[in-house]
Amino acid sequence: MGTATGLEGKVAVVTGGSRGIGRAIALGLSAQGAKVAICARNLEAAQKVVAEIEATGAEGIAVAADISRESEAEGLIQAGVKRFGRLDILVNNAGITRDGLLIRMKEEDWDAVLDVNLKGAFFTTRAALRPMLRAQSGRIVNISSVAGTMGIPGQANYSAAKAGLNGFTKAVAKEVASRSITVNAVAPGFIETEMTAVLSEDRKRTYLSQIPMGRFGGSEEVAALVSFLVSEAASYITGQVITIDGGLRT
Repeated sequence: MGTATGLEGKVAVVTGGSRGIGRAIALGLSAQGAKVAICARNLEAAQKVVAEIEATGAEGIAVAADISRESEAEGLIQAGVKRFGRLDILVNNAGITRDGLLIRMKEEDWDAVLDVNLKGAFFTTRAALRPMLRAQSGRIVNISSVAGTMGIPGQANYSAAKAGLNGFTKAVAKEVASRSITVNAVAPGFIETEMTAVLSEDRKRTYLSQIPMGRFGGSEEVAALVSFLVSEAASYITGQVITIDGGLRT
């Protein structure tokens, strides 16, 4: 795609950027010309992705942060601004699962998922909006899930967090639209990542049978959608939850 979406000179922060969809998004934005701050709990894992970015001649930094902690989420945004002088794009991708049937779910498993997947997005978005509002420009993309709209058995905590993220997306989009800041969510279905790699063959067959396209998606396909949403071409799209799931929810 080259630099068709015109992200040259833009600065992006990607949470959960060390693997899976987050890594693909970080590499995709970098390929479009953006400078990328990659956040992960594991600094070494984030540094490996930065090395991939730098190998192409682009710029990136790795930041270790637990975004469920307010001070660390704010420190992440500050690190990106300090290193690159501005902030144009925030991708809230960090997420965890603690699966189990609700009847046996522990409170700490509920809290952990809500803290990272929803509260973390609150902390990073609030911090990112400060420089974006000053610049009267910005792009925020929240990585949601079809779990947030259809519900997944055994994932009441994850489904609730993603449904909350969808509502959060719509509310914040209305708050900042007059400042030329867009806020959208991308809701992937089943994507080939470490998360789906651990599924049993029986579960994979069951899920594949429900997907009209008959396959799991690729991380790069999600990344391409994010790259579009943060581009100038998407400047009139805000408050949307865009599903990318091979027809699962049609």
